[in-house]
Amino acid sequence: QVQVVESGGGLAQPGGSLRLTCEASGFTFGNYDMGWFRQAPGKEREIVARITWFNATTYADSHEGRSTLSRDNAKNSLYLQMNHLKPEDTALYYCGKSRNARAISSAVQHYDFWGRGTQVTVSP
Repeated sequence: QVQVVESGGGLAQPGGSLRLTCEASGFTFGNYDMGWFRQAPGKEREIVARITWFNATTYADSHEGRSTLSRDNAKNSLYLQMNHLKPEDTALYYCGKSRNARAISSAVQHYDFWGRGTQVTVSP
């Protein structure tokens, strides 16, 4: 049974930093593309960053250069270090698992979401 637990969100000031953690179980973590996604009220879920099963990373334009995505397959964990946070980063952040093993998954619809998310609020 797949389980995903996101943590690390909270309240941050503009310009601040947060590190999100996703702990997963119930599948062979290293065989799947993983990603962080976010959804703000009234908006669709969007990709923040994703990492392939062979460790290639891709970032949304909004996070390029200020966020770092990494994975630790030994710990079945995914991390997102976000720096220079902006108010528009406020959203519920989800960890996503690609539906297919060892297949590059580039769109939101290629992922499943098993956790409750972690809230990120950026405000003075």
